[in-house]
Amino acid sequence: MKLKGKRKKGYLILAVLVLLGGVWLWRTLNAPLPSYQTLIVRKSDLQQSVLATGKLDALRKVDVGAQVSGQLKTLSVAIGDKVKKDQLLGVIDPEQAQNQIKEVEATLMELRAQRLQALAERKLAQVTYARNLQLAKTQLISRQDLDTTATDVAVKDAQIGTIDAQIKRNQATLDTAKTNLDYTRILAPMAGEVTQITTLQGQTVIAAQQAPNILTLADLSTMLVKAQVSEADVIHLKPGQKAWFTVLGDPLTRYEGTLKDILPTPEKVNDAIFYYARFEVPNPRGVLRLEMTAQVHIQLSGVNNVLTIPLSSLGDAVGDNRYNVRLLRNGEVKEREVTIGTRNDTDVEVVKGLAEGDEVITGEGKPGAAK
Repeated sequence: MKLKGKRKKGYLILAVLVLLGGVWLWRTLNAPLPSYQTLIVRKSDLQQSVLATGKLDALRKVDVGAQVSGQLKTLSVAIGDKVKKDQLLGVIDPEQAQNQIKEVEATLMELRAQRLQALAERKLAQVTYARNLQLAKTQLISRQDLDTTATDVAVKDAQIGTIDAQIKRNQATLDTAKTNLDYTRILAPMAGEVTQITTLQGQTVIAAQQAPNILTLADLSTMLVKAQVSEADVIHLKPGQKAWFTVLGDPLTRYEGTLKDILPTPEKVNDAIFYYARFEVPNPRGVLRLEMTAQVHIQLSGVNNVLTIPLSSLGDAVGDNRYNVRLLRNGEVKEREVTIGTRNDTDVEVVKGLAEGDEVITGEGKPGAAK
């Protein structure tokens, strides 16, 4: 009886083991296959670039100031207005300049009258001297009287010279006053758009030491891009390299130009050194605005029509410019060695080891997930 009970217990344990093995086998056979993120190898252009953040500025921008002091009586423009060269922008109270002109003109009239009087007196002195000279020959007047009349002629000549000098000085003052009157009319030095107004109508400007700023004009038909490049990258830059950028509001549109220069003076930002690389781009539609942020690419080198794969698909390095990559072929993962060439921040050129159409594994997803 005991033996029969042991057999029954053994059969029960065996049945349980068979059942557990069946469950494990079913789960193994029905487990989801691993999922891979893949990319078909294709030919494309690969550019090696320096990436930087930049700001847009106008290529031509000027602060329009006042050269005379006074109250800004009228301001004829507003921010955003487009103006032409020599267009009237505003008027500073001209009364002071006009009064100065009247005062100097009156002084000149007085001096010219004095000159006429001095000329008449000199003529009388010359006639008197000529008469006394004849009388002196017959000794009808003394030598002292003759010398006195000669001195009168010389004094009158000196007076006329002094008046002439005063006339020239006041004429120069008059010219300055007329120029100052012209300066009360503020004209546009170039065609452009009003981007800033510093002095409002009714305010008083004082031009004693420097010309105060009234407003700012900018020509927005051509924009200047100032890209902030790190000291590690700036050594690779030189004028003439191709450059392009996108703006935050339109990342699909590229604005292209040619590197103009690299400013020699750096800027320190949080203990990091940056240099400004500049280039120009046309802005015929006026889409680009001042102080826009630009995502700048400055091309260092590039290759065209070559096989490329993402940098993330490279496996372990096996030598100089040689890496292992994984391929997915007929559902099976195979490893292959490739030789790489030019690279940038995202992609790399495959010189040897892959063919166009190969499916390269770039990452792994969750089991059962779609490729």
